[in-house]
Amino acid sequence: MNYSNSTRTLFLFIFAAATAFFAPSVKSQAQIVRLDSLNLQVRGDYQHESVDGEELRDANGFKGKFFNFIMRARIGDKMTFSYRQRINKTNINYSFFDATDWLTLDYKFTDQFSMAAGKQIVGIGGYEYDKAPIDVYYASEYWNNIRPYQWGVSATFGLRGGKDSFMAQFCQSPFRGEGQDTYAYNVMWMGNHGVWKTLWSVNAIEYAQGKFIGYVALGNAFDLGRFHLELDFMNRTVEGEPVFFRDCSVMGELAYRPTSKLTLLAKATYDVNKANHAGDFCIQPGTEITRVGAGAEFYPLGNRTLRLHANGAYTFGHNGNPAGTLQDKHLFLDCGITWNVNLLRLTK
Repeated sequence: MNYSNSTRTLFLFIFAAATAFFAPSVKSQAQIVRLDSLNLQVRGDYQHESVDGEELRDANGFKGKFFNFIMRARIGDKMTFSYRQRINKTNINYSFFDATDWLTLDYKFTDQFSMAAGKQIVGIGGYEYDKAPIDVYYASEYWNNIRPYQWGVSATFGLRGGKDSFMAQFCQSPFRGEGQDTYAYNVMWMGNHGVWKTLWSVNAIEYAQGKFIGYVALGNAFDLGRFHLELDFMNRTVEGEPVFFRDCSVMGELAYRPTSKLTLLAKATYDVNKANHAGDFCIQPGTEITRVGAGAEFYPLGNRTLRLHANGAYTFGHNGNPAGTLQDKHLFLDCGITWNVNLLRLTK
């Protein structure tokens, strides 16, 4: 048995054993389904992009960015169901589920232990990575190339006191090609310690059958009154080639909220791959590229129903991927509107 098969067998055994151990706590309940939320989220932008002064005509103009359908429900007292579909995502030559971000059933065995199955967010640490795409205006090269939603199973264990929880996940690899039988093995720590919150993970991800790239991803958030700071660091290394700081990404965003209706933002990202290995499909060898920008969000109704935004970013450095999203001397300007409609509150 090779390393990939043995690791896969170990993870499946752990999940099966955990299910068997907690199964006696599952009691029959009336199958009452309660709909908690039903939302439509829509975002439209006007954007302008250029590289070294040359306008990117296909990228410029008015754009319909996102059209999301989101549903959350409870089945009985212990099971929850969550579903998000990006309705505007192209499905030509793909299945319907390629436009599904998550479609998950979660069962809470005890106050500290739960298990989930379905399409999930791959458990990689970092706050930029964890954001919903509709809330990201510009991002790192890594964010633009990862496929973060995959089918799998996960188990979450919380410590008493509710400040820390740990998740183990076995899912399809975000690098899987058409028909590839490749997987990801993820362990994540989610902490909440006053002003400091964490999304830390270690990951072993197959980029080909039996070949792994390892992640150490450290997401940190700090709530400092009207300021909110997010700092992410991710180090990547291919199996058998341990390197530190040669293949990595750093992302940072500072938000300042002078009023409940206004948020001012500043953000920078840095992606580098000087390791010269072919296993990193997100940041290709020869890349060292930086993106800096700033912007603002305005909520005219004082809540999250309606949001106006404007921002700009500039990129400099070299991208080892000629077709990558970030390129040297890339100017990005953008403004738009987002609305979040709660369908359960609609009146005739």
